[in-house]
Amino acid sequence: MQDDGTYVTRDLYRVSGSTSSSEGERRRQSTNSSALPGDEHSNTNSLRPRGTIGTNSGGETQVFHFKRHNATSSRSLSGLPLTIGDQGEDVLDLQQRLLQLGYDPLEDPPGYYGNATSRSVRAFQEARKLRVDGVCGPQTWQSLVEAGYRLGDRLLYRRTPMLRGDDIAELQRRLGSLGFDAGRIDGIFGDRTANALAEFQKNVGLPADAIFGRETYNELIRLQLRKEHNEKEIVRTVKDFELLHQPLSSLNGYPVAISEEGGLGALVAATRRRLQTEGANVITLSHPDSSELARRANLANVSVLIGLRLDPDNQICRTAFYSGYQYESTPGRHLAELVQKSLVSVFNFIEATTIGMCVPLLRETSMPAIICELGPAALVVQQPARIADVLVHALNLWVTSTWS
Repeated sequence: MQDDGTYVTRDLYRVSGSTSSSEGERRRQSTNSSALPGDEHSNTNSLRPRGTIGTNSGGETQVFHFKRHNATSSRSLSGLPLTIGDQGEDVLDLQQRLLQLGYDPLEDPPGYYGNATSRSVRAFQEARKLRVDGVCGPQTWQSLVEAGYRLGDRLLYRRTPMLRGDDIAELQRRLGSLGFDAGRIDGIFGDRTANALAEFQKNVGLPADAIFGRETYNELIRLQLRKEHNEKEIVRTVKDFELLHQPLSSLNGYPVAISEEGGLGALVAATRRRLQTEGANVITLSHPDSSELARRANLANVSVLIGLRLDPDNQICRTAFYSGYQYESTPGRHLAELVQKSLVSVFNFIEATTIGMCVPLLRETSMPAIICELGPAALVVQQPARIADVLVHALNLWVTSTWS
C-alpha cells in the first residue's frame, strides 16, 4: 500500500543537502500566490460540489457529502482488502476517491460496499490496467491515491521510499518530450527522473538540485507551450525502438531473470536449465511479493525478466507486458507476443491473450519484463520441460531478431 503518511507537506519542504540557493530553499521563502501548491488541492474553489445527489436502493433521494481528499493525508486503510458487504469509514473513503476520479458509486449508500462500488472499482482497475476483480486491495488503493495527484500539486524530489503519482508520470512525459531521459513513464520518482530533472534545470539556467518546485514547474510549462506532446518523440520511446534494432547473435552471456511468486519451482528450474544450455547468465527469484521480485531483479542488473504465474484452475495462457500512463514498453510487448504465440502453437488453451498491465512486477522493473500466467496446474506440473523449451525458443527469437 502507498505510504500516504510520508508524503511531503507544506511544512516539510526541507530536503537534505539543499542549500539556500536551491529551489527548495527559495520556495520556502516565497510568498508569491502563484507558488506551486504544497498539498494535493489547495484551490478549493475548483473542486466538485460538496454535496452530490444520489438515490438509495429504496429510491429515496440522499445527499452524498464528501470532501476533496488530500493525497498527502496521513490516513491509511487498515481494513484492506475491501469487497462487497463491507461498510464503514474505509469504504466511505474509497467511495469519495472514486467519485472524485469520475467513477460513480452513488447507487450504494455512503460507507457501504455494494454492487455500484464494486462496478466503480472494476472500471477504475480496468482503466489503470490492474487486475480486474472489483475488490479494493493494496494495489488498487495505492493506485487510487496516486491518481489524485496532478502536476503542480506538490514538491517532487528523490527520496526513500520513492514518491509515486500521476503527477510524476506527467513530469516524466514532459521531460521526455523535451529530450531528457527520465526512464520509462511509470509514475515513480527514481534516479533517472531525478537526473533528467537536474539536466533540464541546468539547461534552463536553474540550480540543478533535482527538486521540482515552483520555478522548475513554470519553466517546464513555458517550454511545453512551444512544443506539443508527441508520443514518438519521447526519448524513452525512441530508446525502446533502438533496443529493438540491436539484435544479438545468441543468448550466450545474456543476463536473464526468471521469477515466480510460489508454486512454480519446477518450471523455474526447468527454464533455468534450458537457458543455461544456451549460455545465458540466469538468476532465479522466488518471493510472494512482486515488488520484492522487481527490487531483486533491478539489483541483479539483468537485461530481461520473465515472471511466471500459476492459474491453478483455468486452462489459460495470459502474457502481460508493461503499459501505463499512455506509455507501453515496446520491447516488452514484442517479447510477450512472441511467448504467447509460441505457447499457443504448442498447447491448447481455452483462453489466450496478450495484454498491457501496470502491476508492480512490470511497473517497478527497470528492464523489459513480462508475466506469463499459465494454467491449469496439471499442465504446468506434468510438462515443465516442454514449457521451458517454448519459453527459451521465444526469448532466443526476441534477442536475435530485428523488430520494426
